[in-house]
Amino acid sequence: MSQAALKKEQFSFIDEFRIMSELAEAEQPDKKRVEDVLEKAKDKKGLTTLETAVLLQNTDRELDEAMFQIARRIKQEIYGNRIVLFAPLYVSNECGNSCSYCGFAARNKELHRKTLNVEEIREEVEILQEQGHKRVLLVYGERSDFDGRHYAKDVETVYSVRSGKSGKIRRVNVNLAPLTVADFRLLKEAGIGTYQCFQETYHRATYHRVHLSGRKKDFLWRLYALHRAQEAGIDDVAMGALFGLFDYKFEVLGLLMHAQQLEKDFGVGPHTISFPRIEPALGSAMSYSPPSQVDDYNFKKVVAILRIMTPYTGLILTTREDPEFRRELLKIGVSQMSAGSRTYPGAYRDSRSNLPDKQQFTVGDTRSLDEVIYDLASNLSYIPSFCTACYRLGRTGDVFMGLAKGAFINKCCHPNAILTFKEYLTDYAPDRTKNVGESLISGELATIEEESRRVAIDARLRRIDEGERDLYF
Repeated sequence: MSQAALKKEQFSFIDEFRIMSELAEAEQPDKKRVEDVLEKAKDKKGLTTLETAVLLQNTDRELDEAMFQIARRIKQEIYGNRIVLFAPLYVSNECGNSCSYCGFAARNKELHRKTLNVEEIREEVEILQEQGHKRVLLVYGERSDFDGRHYAKDVETVYSVRSGKSGKIRRVNVNLAPLTVADFRLLKEAGIGTYQCFQETYHRATYHRVHLSGRKKDFLWRLYALHRAQEAGIDDVAMGALFGLFDYKFEVLGLLMHAQQLEKDFGVGPHTISFPRIEPALGSAMSYSPPSQVDDYNFKKVVAILRIMTPYTGLILTTREDPEFRRELLKIGVSQMSAGSRTYPGAYRDSRSNLPDKQQFTVGDTRSLDEVIYDLASNLSYIPSFCTACYRLGRTGDVFMGLAKGAFINKCCHPNAILTFKEYLTDYAPDRTKNVGESLISGELATIEEESRRVAIDARLRRIDEGERDLYF
């Protein structure tokens, strides 16, 4: 890393004084002020931190309802009615950090520790492939003896696994501790999709209070992780905050400032934003009584505001939430979600779920991948998508954002969602899901007005029926 970059990392771009000042300035906004922000939001150009503060401080529920409707419309216009599905694959719960909210904390002596070897990773991947997954997120605790070479080898292992007719993971994303630029370059060479790293909390005093020991205590090292990944050529990066550690309004503005800084420095903001809430975890008293717990209503507001303030960024919903609440959040802006998730190493070989002595946190949605897909297709009329075409065709980073802002990306993503859903229905789905899914696909084709496009999609669907796989636009 250059000396200039090292010097830059000595300063935080999260302006806490400005955040607090703007929240104070936006306190108890009148109706006209909120309506003006909502009117601007319809243009899908995002919001300033002050405009976002106005929505966060609004207490008029009728205006909140108008905000939910706008968030829903923005998501539909940009991403359509598809929901991208993936599974986390926990490789290691061994960790050198002691985070007050996490079951993997080094000080937690009750946790059964495990790091998967190459063969165990292969076995987990085979199970996920047999379920129908095409996208995985590798998740690690922070081990000082792991470097870029180790992680790159794991990525290559996942890509190498084949099972059945179409069992192949087509996109590997990673969630792991901040690395050096040199180590990030090794991940890039291994072909990762998105690098994901959550700041957890953007409030520095809280950050230091909840991170008791380990490398993670370094606020700035973590804050600039996505910068180093971008410098290494990883142009799809993902951020998030853990809601419940500090005031949710502060965290939303922190996320926006982080996104704006990436946009300023690299010309493109985050590919996705995640917004997990603290859930109970063995060995963490804090996880049972979060210091700044967010209730369901305000959490729903958070999701809608994230969609409005960063309209072209993917929003990821985890399985921390229960099925009913996940359905509600899907309607106001979510574009990606995990399904059939297990949160400890070796979990997919285990028929049980929610094992406190192994997992990172308690899972709220324990449904299988197929149960989630059936629910999406039958009850919500969403297209479950396993598409990875953009990544493999170079539609990433600023290219993806440019296409999205030009309203072009949905012309690729919608048909690709249909094609990957068709693959799932053909190769993995039980009859009830297959019947619902085929009906949904027929209905989607009927909505496509451009005849040449509809014919092209239909032709590829027939090729899938004839045995071809991995077709995309």
